[in-house]
Amino acid sequence: MTEDWQNGGFGLYLHWPFCQSKCPYCDFNSHVAAHIDQLRWKNAYLAEIARVGAETKGRVLTSVFFGGGTPSLMDPDLVAAILQQVRDTWTLANDVEITMEANPGSVEAGRFAGYRDAGVNRISIGVQALNDADLRRLGRMHSVAEGKAAYDIARNIFDRVSFDLIYARQDQTPEAWQAELAEALAMDPTHLSLYQLTIEDGTVFGARHNLGQLRGLPDEDAASDMYLMTQEMCEAAGLPGYEVSNHAKLGQESRHNLIYWRMGDYAGIGPGAHGRLTLNQRRWATEAPKQPGAWLQTVEAGLAGESPRIPITREDHTMEYLLMSLRLAEGSDLARFKAISGYNLPEAKILDLETAGLVRRNAGQLKTTAEGRLLLNAILRDLLV
Repeated sequence: MTEDWQNGGFGLYLHWPFCQSKCPYCDFNSHVAAHIDQLRWKNAYLAEIARVGAETKGRVLTSVFFGGGTPSLMDPDLVAAILQQVRDTWTLANDVEITMEANPGSVEAGRFAGYRDAGVNRISIGVQALNDADLRRLGRMHSVAEGKAAYDIARNIFDRVSFDLIYARQDQTPEAWQAELAEALAMDPTHLSLYQLTIEDGTVFGARHNLGQLRGLPDEDAASDMYLMTQEMCEAAGLPGYEVSNHAKLGQESRHNLIYWRMGDYAGIGPGAHGRLTLNQRRWATEAPKQPGAWLQTVEAGLAGESPRIPITREDHTMEYLLMSLRLAEGSDLARFKAISGYNLPEAKILDLETAGLVRRNAGQLKTTAEGRLLLNAILRDLLV
């Protein structure tokens, strides 16, 4: 069980915590700053890569992901320096995936060629909506035209491009989402991340919702209809859902996110970054301080840029594996589940769920159906005895 991470691979997540503005729905660790000393940040990232690299020496790195925040606000030279340090620290897989999240503003799109030259080979663009009025509601600073233009620029520079959309928005009907998704599919994407709008505590939307001021959100039935419609339309267009919210043409799945869902190891570097590392025959959860200034000063003082690590118990490992794997179309490997947990999933519960049309079994894999993924938390409660 101690080397179970090898079933999922090893990746690196780098968090850039800065944005031009804070979106009202966003609960990520992002901050608006008038000035950023990118040289200081470069030195801190390089130091942290060296520290984590010394602990994970000899591993093959299969993925690097620049997330945020808005990492497309990073100077290309900064990205190039980070990736050179990554290459000097680990052996990279022949097909290593190096992804950068980007906003579709003209400034960020103008940097795409520089990121490619630095070593980035995949871009994920936060388009979020194909409706200007809803983009304004979501606090986005770009228009639909700018989003499409950025997407076209990215496709001319990178072989692999993904973009995000948010649905179940205020006053959005299933028919409106159907038309918007059809428009997105007509853009011939190879990967789409399609998220239902969720209202999170600590966000502007969360505060408005608590005051009864966030009106027009679809009810649960309408949101479920949109989800099922999304699965059907993407499947028909050749982008089946390989995960609850992610769709791709065959071979275009996000390798980095698959590390998370397949319970591999990943190092998290940068303010608020999370990680999972198997070291000294134990699996550990890591988390960095959230405040950018505090993280930067800690690293500059020669200290580790993370809080004390927390050992992951066998029970937590079991729960995480089932939760993550059942999000995937490929499902949970029942033999691997037993190796992690020490027991088999309850046969009677599986049969009940199969009869209800929520799960199915195939070649030693337990898989959720499209309907089952809508009830994933209830399925987990049933299965985890």
